[in-house]
Amino acid sequence: MSRYHETYARWRADPLAFWAEAARDVDWFKPPATVFDPAMGVYGRWFPDGILNTCHNALDRHVAAGRGDQAALIYDSPLADAKRTYTYAEALAETATLAAVLGDLGVRKGDRVIVYMPMIPEAVFAMLACARLGAVHSVVFGGFAARELATRIDDAAPDVILTASCGIEPGRIVAYKPLVDEAIALAAHKPGRVLLFQRPQAKAEMQACRDVDWAGAVASARAEGRRAPCAEVAATDPLYILYTSGTTGQPKGILRDNGGHLVALMWSMRHLYGVKPGETFWAASDIGWVVGHSYIVYGPLALGATGILYEGKPVGTPDAGAYWRVIEEYGVSALFTAPTAFRAIKRDDPQGKLLAGRDLSKFRTLFLAGERADPDTVAWAEALLDRPVIDHWWQTETGWCMVGNPVGLGRLPVKHGSPSVPMPGFEIEILDETGHRAPAGKMGEIAVKLPLPPGAFPSLYKGDARMREAYLSEFPGYYKTSDAGYRDADGYVFVMGRTDDIINVAGHRLSTGAMEEVLSSHRDVAECAVIGVADALKGEVPCAFLVLKAGVNRPHGEIAAEAVALVRDKIGPVAAFRRAVVVPRLPKTRSGKILRGTMKKIADGQPWQAPATIDDPAILGEIAGALGTS
Repeated sequence: MSRYHETYARWRADPLAFWAEAARDVDWFKPPATVFDPAMGVYGRWFPDGILNTCHNALDRHVAAGRGDQAALIYDSPLADAKRTYTYAEALAETATLAAVLGDLGVRKGDRVIVYMPMIPEAVFAMLACARLGAVHSVVFGGFAARELATRIDDAAPDVILTASCGIEPGRIVAYKPLVDEAIALAAHKPGRVLLFQRPQAKAEMQACRDVDWAGAVASARAEGRRAPCAEVAATDPLYILYTSGTTGQPKGILRDNGGHLVALMWSMRHLYGVKPGETFWAASDIGWVVGHSYIVYGPLALGATGILYEGKPVGTPDAGAYWRVIEEYGVSALFTAPTAFRAIKRDDPQGKLLAGRDLSKFRTLFLAGERADPDTVAWAEALLDRPVIDHWWQTETGWCMVGNPVGLGRLPVKHGSPSVPMPGFEIEILDETGHRAPAGKMGEIAVKLPLPPGAFPSLYKGDARMREAYLSEFPGYYKTSDAGYRDADGYVFVMGRTDDIINVAGHRLSTGAMEEVLSSHRDVAECAVIGVADALKGEVPCAFLVLKAGVNRPHGEIAAEAVALVRDKIGPVAAFRRAVVVPRLPKTRSGKILRGTMKKIADGQPWQAPATIDDPAILGEIAGALGTS
């Protein structure tokens, strides 16, 4: 029998007592006397008078408890042909020494530090070293181009950037240092120091007045026996800023605090994922995304589990059996990845032949999130693995799961197409356009009743007013998720898609507006629209419709190819941007709004009809013709 219903009811009956009990799993320097203060911040703040340190909870306390010899982090890189296991004692030594180096560079409590690094252990130590000092890290995914990095530099205003000479992708080396140099040149704010880790695959040129050699600085501090102590920070002090993908203009920095974050992650590791201290948990994501923050770095380490940092792909490194090799080699108990990964494995090895002979005896559960898990892929994975496949739904803003199937409390029945039920802390409502509750089975806006629980963002960085406007104003008393869906008669939530112009490419939320801004800069483009088109592998991929300026008579294929190259250069390969179509005009309402929703239905081959508000219905036929779907 699952304890979910009992647990959720206990939370609803007394939320303060529920979270006070959960907070006892955290090692506080000063335990909070107040669980929640509704008068603080945008909607209230959790554990406002508590004092702690996140790095202390992730490393020091486990070493002090005699578990220093246990594996904390396993680095496995088929791309670099490298493996390394760090015990808790070794991870603590690396982190404390790096923190001392950051202190030498002038990093202090409350300072912002940008981390622009590949999936290597030094990136994890960088995050933990910032947390140790009470500094605020902002990890920027290495797939972003210089302009995207520059906007984040200007918003966060860091004095120090931590980076590496390169990242590695299948078949190519991606030089990071030139991107960092270009971003600093583009940014109005100029960081004073760049701490550079030289990887053997590519050496980067150093600028004498600004750049500091990572290995040399760490070696000097280690030789002198210098380790930085843990700073005491308030539970409400910021731990990190994570910018949402594809932002334009002023970036939207999701803020995460220290106290509520730890409480929520500890609760979820035990009760949602069902993992115990000492077991191996693998989140096959990137540290540049929220999944990497929560479940590669902080969640497993805070629990005292062993985490895996995997620099590779689900297929191609070397084949579609890569995940089975990692699970077997390290005795993984639970894997968390995106449905895209399993669509790729299914595409390359539909019969699961590469699973044959692998010992997955310690493997209990597969968790999927980051995009909608299509029922076909879930059913295929269930049959292949003969184990539970659990979809769950959350966002960068929430930091952990809103709707899931809590394995640690006892698994509920799985319904394909649904991530299951709300977690404690999240009171989910389906609202119609007037803000009233929609009946069971009726599509509507998915909203969460305030206050949000521990672990969710308290605000945007430097943006309380923007937080209220973007998330809280449309439905007073609720957090607007910008996702649409419905609940069935059993209370299961079905998340059907986004309600705004954010598309989901392989689990990465990207703004079509950012792509349109780049496309509009092309000399021949007068107007454009980008939509997300359904893709069997990535969930969605962007497709651009270009209207050319009058008098342009160059070949359309040539212009489309230039447009694709422009987006890949300015946004980065993460956009998976490969298709642009030249059309004579875009379908619009009489008020001038582009009918992106109808365009998407045409592109996806779904039934569609001309909206009553359309200016000229004939344009939709032109769109279908350009796509070859007419």
